[in-house]
Amino acid sequence: MPELRNCIRCGKVFAYTYNPVCNKCLEQEEEEFKRVKEYIYENPGSTVFEVSDATGISVEKIMKFLREERLELSSDNTNLLLECESCGRPIKSGRYCEECKNQIASEMKREFGLNKSKHEYAKTSGKERMHVIRKREGR
Repeated sequence: MPELRNCIRCGKVFAYTYNPVCNKCLEQEEEEFKRVKEYIYENPGSTVFEVSDATGISVEKIMKFLREERLELSSDNTNLLLECESCGRPIKSGRYCEECKNQIASEMKREFGLNKSKHEYAKTSGKERMHVIRKREGR
């Protein structure tokens, strides 16, 4: 049975799966994203504040779309609003710059042992042999 939670957006109780908002609010959020995306397609190079004024979507919501990597700031924008959460460098979207993403990924691989070769996973003496288990008759 799914866990019941309150939607962080509207407060109604819903069956929680993976998203902290209910389906109705999720649909509304998708509609807001579509409005922002369409405005940007029609008006490339717009600032976050211009998009917010034209669409009625809050700057905070647009920043959320940028952090989720659903939108990206244009490369000609010299006043980038996003900073890498690790090193503070300006970024176009997401939470981390490419260098920090790579560093985090390599640390996770090392921590979980994914950077080892296949032979390092199983330390053996070399005397182990494989064999087929046969069913004994009479059992």
